[in-house]
Amino acid sequence: MKQVRVRFAPSPTGPLHIGGVRTALYNYLFAKKNGGTFILRIEDTDQTRFVEGAEEYIMESLKWCGIIVDEGVREGGKFGPYRQSDKKEIFKQYAEKLIDKGDAYYAFDTPEKLEALRNESERSWKTFNYNSELRENLINSLTLKEDEWRSKLEKGEPYVIRYKMPQNEDIHFEDLIRGEIVVNTSTLDDKVLYKSDGMPTYHLAHIVDDHLMEISHVIRGEEWLPSLPLHILMYRSFGWEAPLFAHLPLLLKPDGKGKLSKRDGDKMGFPVFPLYWPYGETAKGYREEGYFPEAFINMLALLGWNPGTEQEIFTMDELINAFSIERVGKSGSRFDAEKAKWFNHQYLQKKSNSELAKEFREILRAQGFNDDIVRLEILIELVKERVSFVKDIWEQTDFFFKAPESYDQEAVKRRWKEDSGVILSELKSQLELISDFSAATVEPVIKAWIEERGYNTGAVMNAFRLVIVGALRGPHMFDIISWIGKNETLKRIDTGINLLSVEN
Repeated sequence: MKQVRVRFAPSPTGPLHIGGVRTALYNYLFAKKNGGTFILRIEDTDQTRFVEGAEEYIMESLKWCGIIVDEGVREGGKFGPYRQSDKKEIFKQYAEKLIDKGDAYYAFDTPEKLEALRNESERSWKTFNYNSELRENLINSLTLKEDEWRSKLEKGEPYVIRYKMPQNEDIHFEDLIRGEIVVNTSTLDDKVLYKSDGMPTYHLAHIVDDHLMEISHVIRGEEWLPSLPLHILMYRSFGWEAPLFAHLPLLLKPDGKGKLSKRDGDKMGFPVFPLYWPYGETAKGYREEGYFPEAFINMLALLGWNPGTEQEIFTMDELINAFSIERVGKSGSRFDAEKAKWFNHQYLQKKSNSELAKEFREILRAQGFNDDIVRLEILIELVKERVSFVKDIWEQTDFFFKAPESYDQEAVKRRWKEDSGVILSELKSQLELISDFSAATVEPVIKAWIEERGYNTGAVMNAFRLVIVGALRGPHMFDIISWIGKNETLKRIDTGINLLSVEN
């Protein structure tokens, strides 16, 4: 295999969809697995669709994901510029080479003429196809004499350069994922290579760039598969060796019916972009929703690629070692929002209490509270198995920092009995006698007292939980009171008895 050089080449037309991130990831994994180079190229030749901030967003997204760019706009490299608009003048030269060879031509069709032809096709229930038959009846450098079309160019008449598709030829090519494909040129049209605004289209720009950048493999989405015959023909026209191609399957909606979109995410409550998109119609991102980048990447890697084992949790290095194009599937992969949360839960469990405590402290401060990092580590250990995101820790621990302001009425109806206040007053008296308020000390003392008094353990502990927490939730009760401390525990018992005994 020749030196592996792959590229991720997004257009800065908006936020980067997670399908695009997966394309970047597979390119990156393939490059690193094979000792190659991963290139980020910005394809901004369609100036009408350019969105301010999108280029920066793409770069920040890859950085957050841990996808390290070897050559790019920021990183530089000897094959630059890495932004296509920075070298737009070279593309026309290559388009003209195809004209000189007879494989492309100047077309002077007006938008009005093309629209009329489309309407005519629709009235005849035909698909409009700008093909070899049609071009023979239009105004272009194939039907005009050379002095006529050169005169039009000199006068500055608008034109585009189109590829001259061969007639009735079978094009054979290989796709690393889909195998051998054969397409007859009679089904293909003469694509525009160079536009009237002086910019190349994707078809021309990416082939020229891939050749000049010595790209060895093109790994991209399956939406480009119908264009592959054209691209193979263009490599032939230029006399260049084509790279190897692999077209990745789609990311599908959770029900499997169609491509995953922002609308699906909005409707079902999950992000479809890696980072929050702040411009125009804003959109939530995985980073801001609390996902760890490692979990996001792990989840994404397995949407379309199968390692061939039962292993589901992979570090980036493990993904690199295990990855192969041959194990990428042909069919689309359904996105599963719950599985995405599961991955984040797995990674959260792997984090140290210290790491999580530092993240949680920022959330805690936003709620108006602060605490010693060591105490927070103890708190994290009590609840981490219950959560999938660091932000969820607050929902599981709010009662550690503030006494109940109200009590779950359904729980009160079920668990607060006529004698609950009396029993909790006795419990308070027992707790007052204990100086070491650790769970290990308090629990056996209180359990022995309950047994001695002949009380129902569940009834006592449920009433106890109600006055301390305000609801029947939370970790082990003796861990809770050990953390909040003796004085706060006694205070909450008094408050709960007074309020609940009056109400009931």
